[in-house]
Amino acid sequence: MNLENTQVQMRKGILEFCILHIISRGEVYASDMLEELTSAKIMVVEGTLYPLLTRLRKAGLVEYKWVESTSGPPRKYYTITEEGLAFLNSLGLTWEELMNSTNQIISEKQS
Repeated sequence: MNLENTQVQMRKGILEFCILHIISRGEVYASDMLEELTSAKIMVVEGTLYPLLTRLRKAGLVEYKWVESTSGPPRKYYTITEEGLAFLNSLGLTWEELMNSTNQIISEKQS
């Protein structure tokens, strides 16, 4: 079994949750999301992020607006919708349950 593949799958499993959390804080540009995810060691590339943002938009969880830029083409800034906030809150509860369950299992001492 390949350790790196397993680590990538674990990170992918929480990517949507992390992206929604970042967007929930306010208007955000995709490259800022990439920077924050990378600094948190959740490695993601544009080829992964943009399709995920499109899926979230089509699902009604996020929306975007174009903002003119003085240094180049207009930028797309994302915000979370009310439906997205409800979805994020549900994911947050699931995350708490998973953390608690995982911590319970990994803290068990071998008999």
